[in-house]
Amino acid sequence: MKLPFITINLETCGFVIELEQEVLGALLVSGQHAAVRGLVRADHFIEPIHRRIFEVIEIAAERYNSSRVDLVAKMFPPDEVKAWSDGLKTPLHSYLAALAANTVYGAGGLNKVSVPNLIQQWARISVGVEAERVRLASIDPGVDPSELIRAATRSLDDVATGLSVGARGKTRFSLSEAADAALEEVQAAIEHGGGLTGITWGLTDVNNATGGIHRGEMVVLGARPSMGKTAVGLGIGIKAAQSGAGVGFISLEMGSNRLAMRALTDIAYDWNVKVPYSDLITGKVAEKDFESICEAKQKLNSLPLWIEEQSGLSVSDLRVKVGRMQDVADQSGKKIDLLIVDYLQLIAASSRYSGNRNSEVSEISAGLRQIARENDLAMIALSQLSRGVESREDKRPMLSDLRDSGSLEQDADTVVFLFREAYYLEKAKGNDADAEIARVDRLIECENKLEFIIAKQRNGAVRTIDLFVDIACSAVRNAARSF
Repeated sequence: MKLPFITINLETCGFVIELEQEVLGALLVSGQHAAVRGLVRADHFIEPIHRRIFEVIEIAAERYNSSRVDLVAKMFPPDEVKAWSDGLKTPLHSYLAALAANTVYGAGGLNKVSVPNLIQQWARISVGVEAERVRLASIDPGVDPSELIRAATRSLDDVATGLSVGARGKTRFSLSEAADAALEEVQAAIEHGGGLTGITWGLTDVNNATGGIHRGEMVVLGARPSMGKTAVGLGIGIKAAQSGAGVGFISLEMGSNRLAMRALTDIAYDWNVKVPYSDLITGKVAEKDFESICEAKQKLNSLPLWIEEQSGLSVSDLRVKVGRMQDVADQSGKKIDLLIVDYLQLIAASSRYSGNRNSEVSEISAGLRQIARENDLAMIALSQLSRGVESREDKRPMLSDLRDSGSLEQDADTVVFLFREAYYLEKAKGNDADAEIARVDRLIECENKLEFIIAKQRNGAVRTIDLFVDIACSAVRNAARSF
């Protein structure tokens, strides 16, 4: 549904005209439009004449690489000059000159003061407008409340996105500044040891190969069913939380109770207590083992890990959930450092590309990556793979197997696939007695082997890492684990 259109009343919405005038004045006097490129849009200006002035500033900057007041004044067509002058009750050129002459902070204050103030005002007024639109729509007795909530969420999400983009601050760096930041990462890796510059995977060889999971980046972790996607995702979340990182787990498929059971058996596994989580579901747990599970619960209590189990969420809904999750984390003195989404294809698409699944998935993956960058968190998006894997003799996944891939491969900074040979050996049967013996022997040999296939890594090499897995206990460990 579409929310009703309303006109903004500048007298009643707390509009401060000087905030807009300050930004325009700084741009006109300095000619430095590049300082706000990518941060300020024309629709950030509530006053129509200011919106139009900014549009002309952009045209002047594109054409002459400058937004000085004399250039901008010449860019207005004569009929438009007359119309705006009549509305302002003063010549337009005089108004432009006054903006340039009366700037307080100038170009130096644009990114630190003027632009943040402008965007904060735009967001505040926009939220008020959306609230009024929702109120008017809710008066209709025939309106569907769920559709009304979705429409409101989408509208507010657009405001939140614009606010977060404006809050990112500096986006342009000299090579020297970028090198300083890079050396800080290197120094942190040296001090930490093991080359870890991001959040830990909880797996030594994977950390060594990737440097960890990095903020602002998205990892796509794909696999066919029964390969251990959720076990790996949850295990990574637990190990990251144990290292002190705040972790959010969005489960669009499995309930929080079932995830908690997997987490309990995972933690108990470190104590050599091997309880299949299916036994927890059915209550087939020995008293001694149950005591260990209760101890594992005590360990879980202290972890900064939060689960959202709602299904059918859209990208806009996810933004809201992440915000609420961050509020809860703030109360614990933490922040969400890592977000795990299980799994990508279950995220509800918008109606923009209805019927075109590739475009829908592209929109979803781009949205997830944007959430990672806006919130300065690392993102792991679990993903299903196409059935084409099953038709090949070698069933190890490839990049082309990303299901309804759209631009998944492009959006992801890292793509990882999971493969368990044992899964296929369990389903197979030898053609004769010798082949059956060979199958069983091979099954015993690779029963606990999980291949962690790094198929794409923007900042590193691709390779395959062997891990240990006990699927029944939802435990994934380093391959060198001793028994």
